[in-house]
Parts: sequence; C-alpha cells; structure tokens
Amino acid sequence: MSTNNIILIGFMGVGKGSIARELCKKTSLFAIDTDDLIESLENEKIKKIFATKGEAYFREQEKKCALWLEKNVKNTIISTGGGFYKVENLKKIGKVIYLKSSFKAIMKRLKTHPNSAKKLAKRPLLHDEKKAKKIYDLRVREYEKIADVIIDAEDKSIKKIIKQIKNLQAP
Repeated sequence: MSTNNIILIGFMGVGKGSIARELCKKTSLFAIDTDDLIESLENEKIKKIFATKGEAYFREQEKKCALWLEKNVKNTIISTGGGFYKVENLKKIGKVIYLKSSFKAIMKRLKTHPNSAKKLAKRPLLHDEKKAKKIYDLRVREYEKIADVIIDAEDKSIKKIIKQIKNLQAP
C-alpha cells in the first residue's frame, strides 16, 4: 500500500520545514516536522533535549518517531531533522527527497534570515561552525545515497523548489 508521503531530508537550515509548510498549502497533503513531533512528545525544545539528555537520546527519539510515522502517516510531507535520514525504516515511510545546498549557502541563508538569532540558537550542532562543516561533509554523501530524488536547492526560491517537487508527483 502506497503511503504517498514525501520525506524531505538535507542539512539543518536548508529549508525543509519552510518548503513543507508551503507545499502543504499547494497540495492536498498534510505536513509534519519530525523535530516538532519530538518536541511535543518530550515537552522540551530540541536544544534542551541535546543539553540535558544528549544527542544519543535524541537519536533514539527519532527512531521512535520514524516507527510511528511508518505505521500512522499517509499523504503527508515530512520535514526532518538533519540527522533523521539515518533511521532504518526511512524508505518505508515514503519517497525521500534530498534538498541539496552547499554549507556556505546554508550558513548564509541562516545568518541573513530576519529571525537569524533564533534560527541559529535552535540548532545546537551549528554552534561550532568548523564542527558543523565536518558533519555536513559526512552527511552530504549519505544524503545522496539514501535519496530517491535529489533537488538542487542552492539559491533557489521556495516557489521553484515546490514546483520541482510537485512535478515529481504528476501522473
């Protein structure tokens, strides 16, 4: 049975959540953000979960979230945290779309956003830019391997990216 789910993966700050929310408005699909789901279940912000319980605990919550999504979610655009692609059942949840962008472009996008301080503060792994770049370099290859589709999101408007995603769904 087809779930008709679209899973957006990519490095933190690439725009997965923004694209999911806009795509939801232009289609009959719902939208869920895995980080928001985990925050609701834990009743804590991701930043605090990382600080008090650690990254390993957070990754376990991602696995639980993925199992729930696989069993319960259909016709949904799922925006994910940057490391969510590692869950074992990702491909069972839906079509995986990697939003590809350079580290430099992602950092520029975050730093020039009107809400930049808030955007950066909620991403604990970006607090050390050198460490974040190393994580980015490792993940890019992994994102490319797991993705069903790769969309170049570098300097593209949300509108153009949404058009590409909608074209993938056209019969």
